[in-house]
Amino acid sequence: MSSLEPNPGERILSVNCDEVELHVKFADGRRLSVPLSWYPRLAQATSAERANWEFSAAGFGIHWPELDEDLSAEGLLRGAPAPGAGARSA
Repeated sequence: MSSLEPNPGERILSVNCDEVELHVKFADGRRLSVPLSWYPRLAQATSAERANWEFSAAGFGIHWPELDEDLSAEGLLRGAPAPGAGARSA
């Protein structure tokens, strides 16, 4: 496997949002929760819009079609908020 290929353990298995955080479960057993404030489109969306997501990039990404929002497993695991989202605070 080259360094450009994604790690199979980083494949996303499930996604859900509550009113404060985005929760992601990965194939290797990791679970990650990040503040919705990191992703303004998600933070401003309705619960129904946040619940309407789909896998992208062969399971290494998440896409919200109604919101035109895309997140990658790599970016989530790196702890990268959306550009301009501000500091890393909950």
